[in-house]
Amino acid sequence: MSRPTADESFMAMAFLVAKRSTCLRRKVGAVLVSPVGHVLATGRNGTPRGLKHASEVGCLREKLGIKSGERAELCRGLHAEQNLLIQLAREGGCSVGSTIYCTNQPCSTCAKMLIQAGIIKVVYGWAYHDELAVALFAEAGVVLEMYQGMWNP
Repeated sequence: MSRPTADESFMAMAFLVAKRSTCLRRKVGAVLVSPVGHVLATGRNGTPRGLKHASEVGCLREKLGIKSGERAELCRGLHAEQNLLIQLAREGGCSVGSTIYCTNQPCSTCAKMLIQAGIIKVVYGWAYHDELAVALFAEAGVVLEMYQGMWNP
C-alpha cells in the first residue's frame, strides 16, 4: 500500500470530521492546513456549543420546506467553515496563507469569511452550486479546486 498524498489525507480527514455533524440534511466537514502542512483546526456543520442539536429539536428549515441554499438565517447551526474559523480564533491560531479542505464547496457567505481570513486555497469534494462563491474566490485570487482523487465516503 502506497503512502497517501497530502490531499488524500486531508480530504479523508474532512470526510471523517463530517461524520460528527449534527445537521439532519447534510454532513459537512472541513480541515484547515497551514502553509507547511500542519492541521490548524477542523470544523463540522452543527449547532453552537450549549445549544440543542437538530436531532433533539428538529430542523426548522425542513419543517418549513425551505430548499438547500435558501434562508440560511433560519438554521440553528453553523457551517463547517464557520465552525473551523471560530475554533481557530478561540485557540489563537492564524489562518493567513492556509488551505482549507472541505467535503463540499463553500457557499458565498463562507467564501467571504475564508477570503477575509487570508485562506489562499480551497479544495473541496462535492460541488455546491453557488456562482457568487466561485466569483468571489476568483476575484480574491483564492484557488478553488475540486478534489480529483478517488474518494468514497
